[in-house]
Amino acid sequence: MTIFSKIIKGEIPSYKIAEDDYFLAFLDIHPLREGHVLVIPKKEIDQFFDLDENLLSRILVFAKPIAKSIERSFSCNRCGMAVVGLEVPHAHLHLLPIDHIDDLNFKRAKLKLSAEQFKRVQEKIVANLNVNV
Repeated sequence: MTIFSKIIKGEIPSYKIAEDDYFLAFLDIHPLREGHVLVIPKKEIDQFFDLDENLLSRILVFAKPIAKSIERSFSCNRCGMAVVGLEVPHAHLHLLPIDHIDDLNFKRAKLKLSAEQFKRVQEKIVANLNVNV
C-alpha cells in the first residue's frame, strides 16, 4: 500500500482540496511553490499511463477546476502540470502555479511550510474552487 493509498483511506492526514468517487486532490507536503497540489486516482496504479482510458481522460476533467482555482489563488502566469511519477509508485499529477519553466524543476529545494501556512493555502484554493470567472 502506497502512502497515497493511506491518505485516501484517512490513515495519514492531508490538506484536501477536492474529492470524488475516483480521484483525490490534496496539497503536496513538499511543495515547489505555495499552491502545489497532487491529483491522484483512488485506484492504486503505479504508472500514470497505465490508467485505463476512462480514468486517464477523467483525471484532467477533475483537475481542470482545481487548476483554475490555483490560478485565481496565486499570482502566477498559469497553472503548470507535470507527471513525474518517481517519488511514489501511485499515479499522480502535479498542479502548481508557475511563472517560468524553472518553476517545474523538481530538483529545486522544496518549501518548508508550517501547518498554518498549509491550512491558509488549502483554504485559499478551496474558496476559489467554485468561483465562476
